[in-house]
Amino acid sequence: MSWLRWSWSQLDRTPMRPNEWGYARWASLSAAAFTLWLGVATWTGLTPEAALDLKPKATSHILLDRQGRPLVEETGAWNIQNQVPLYRVPQRLKDAVLTAEDRRFFAHRGVDWFARAHGLWQGIAAGRNVRGSSTITEQVVRMLNPRPRSLWSKWLEGFDAKRLELRYTKSDILEFYLNQVPYASNRRGVAEAARFYFDRDLDTLDTREMLALAILPRAPSGLNPYRGGVKVLDRRSARLATAMRHAGMLPAAEWQSVIETPLDLQPPPRRAAIGHFRNYVERQIADARNGNVPLRVATTLDSGLVDFAQDLLDERLANLAPRQVHNGALLVVDRRSGDIRAWVVAGADDSAGMPGRFLDAVLIPRQPGSALKPFLYAAAFDAGWSPAERIEDAPYSEAVGTGLHRFNNYSRQFYGEVSARQALGNSLNIPAIHAVNFVGPDRYLDILHQLGFESLKKSAGFYGDGLALGNGEVSLLELVRGFTALANGGTVMPLRAVMDANARAVPGARVFSRDAALLIGNVLSDPWARAMEFGRYSTLNLPVQTAVKTGTSSDYRDAWAVGFDSRYVVGIWMGNLDRTPTDGITGSTGPALVLRGVFAYLNRDQNTAKLPLPDGLPLTDSCAFGQTGCEQIYDYRTAATTRAPAATQTAGPSILSPTPNLRLAYDPRLPADRQMFRFALGDVGPEARVTWMLNGAPVAETRGAEFMWPVARGVYAVEARVEDEDGARVLGPVAFSVR
Repeated sequence: MSWLRWSWSQLDRTPMRPNEWGYARWASLSAAAFTLWLGVATWTGLTPEAALDLKPKATSHILLDRQGRPLVEETGAWNIQNQVPLYRVPQRLKDAVLTAEDRRFFAHRGVDWFARAHGLWQGIAAGRNVRGSSTITEQVVRMLNPRPRSLWSKWLEGFDAKRLELRYTKSDILEFYLNQVPYASNRRGVAEAARFYFDRDLDTLDTREMLALAILPRAPSGLNPYRGGVKVLDRRSARLATAMRHAGMLPAAEWQSVIETPLDLQPPPRRAAIGHFRNYVERQIADARNGNVPLRVATTLDSGLVDFAQDLLDERLANLAPRQVHNGALLVVDRRSGDIRAWVVAGADDSAGMPGRFLDAVLIPRQPGSALKPFLYAAAFDAGWSPAERIEDAPYSEAVGTGLHRFNNYSRQFYGEVSARQALGNSLNIPAIHAVNFVGPDRYLDILHQLGFESLKKSAGFYGDGLALGNGEVSLLELVRGFTALANGGTVMPLRAVMDANARAVPGARVFSRDAALLIGNVLSDPWARAMEFGRYSTLNLPVQTAVKTGTSSDYRDAWAVGFDSRYVVGIWMGNLDRTPTDGITGSTGPALVLRGVFAYLNRDQNTAKLPLPDGLPLTDSCAFGQTGCEQIYDYRTAATTRAPAATQTAGPSILSPTPNLRLAYDPRLPADRQMFRFALGDVGPEARVTWMLNGAPVAETRGAEFMWPVARGVYAVEARVEDEDGARVLGPVAFSVR
């Protein structure tokens, strides 16, 4: 160890060799290397020249309503639509911002070294970061090129700030800052903030409110007065007012008023969310985008109507929430132009936890139930029926595989012989089955396709007779477009969301005759036509003549209400986008009230008119329940027409029930004498003598075409020996079984 101690002691005395470097040289080399590294790192870390541009790029189209006003306050990356020039910003607000953020703004060249040094001294004294000391120019640089908050970012922002001030004047930089400074809830700029906090324009703010706008950008979330930051904001506003008073910017009386007056918040009225409509418009104008140039798009929406409809629909759904209905959509169309005046999706903006809240319920196909029946009856009118046509509303069954499906009306009541007007007005199901067999399922489906129901992609055989009752799925947009065709006399017209003064009117294709379409409007607007099922004082009876149709899908999963008057078509859907059933919500108990409210809003300031009718229609008596002279019904048939066989008619006598290979289930929980099955024949008179036989053995003799058979387990073949004025004949056998 002695040699080690000797070597260490002799180290300082060892003379330096000629080629050896000393500490000074190494220190100089290290400093030069660090300086070179710092210069390169700084150069590469600076904001690109193209990014130091005070003209922010629009991230999406700016949608305007039909009056040219922005539909909503934009909350994107930049404030595009609410910018104000510097000369329109009140001087008191500019003084407050400069006092709060950068008092030597017009004196420095981008970096305030005095403020930085003072902030560093305060931080050392307090043991923490007390103030940011960033100039307005540096804050603008941070907006243009956001970086992580660090000393290195601060270093780079200083150089970028100097470069920015070489390119733009102080006024340009201050104007950009005032228009883009961030506030709470993604608002940007003092103009948007004035509307967000006080619901007023900049030039109507008082001094107390201007001081609040100057302070809030320092901590938009922490100072947000809507979230409990009012007390802290009041204290900081008082300090700012005192600083401005000492600088001679604020008179004593004004300073006293700021100190004594609490902040009076005025939240702006709730605006409807248009995100789904924006997506629809973006798809319509996908080819119109031109690089990054902001594109202001004039849409057909009426912003006042949209806001009203959004509040009305949300309020109605809130009232119905205990009955397990959470989603809804609303569409309003001007039938004369095809302009979409309102596109509303309930709770699309902030309803956390709502099932399917990110889906556009206007475009989601759902089962329409009876809402499709007007198109069926319009087709039947064109095929030879009229509102006076007599249709049998009686129990009706149809074979489905080896089973039997019984059709019922909503009320489970049957009315016997009814008119087509009563069948449509009361939305009776059995007459609708007869109507679809009269028109033909293939023909009816083709008509729906002509109306624009593109969601019905299956064949007529797939839907079967259930197509008359709405077992397919259609969207609200398709349904409203179809009703627009009825309102326009049977002519389909395209619906438009974007206004274009240079666009040529596209002639619509005729689907129904004008007479048939106008008669449908007359039936649906007749309160007496729906009195049997809906009552004489129904919610559907509007003050102004309005054709209204409701629809309810199976298991109460969907509730619809659609209507049109002399100018507008309104459609509403309610249900759950996760396809869970509601607690008994129907078209008349759910969306009908919203429909009334929307039509009341639409007709509040305009002259109303009746729905038109074809000229020269003869009147015929049509009665229900065996009465006479009870109803005057329009009939536009000028000559006798031959009616095609309805569903209950058959080509000669036959066994209607049971159907071939039917499988019945015996219920052991019920008494045997309570389990009966109806045997029925078609085209057999009431005076005919019928002998019923099971497996070749007679079991009963009846007069007429029906027999109630006591159900028993087994495999059977039923035959019927019919004796009438045409002679004797045997029908069958038809095989069926009971398990």
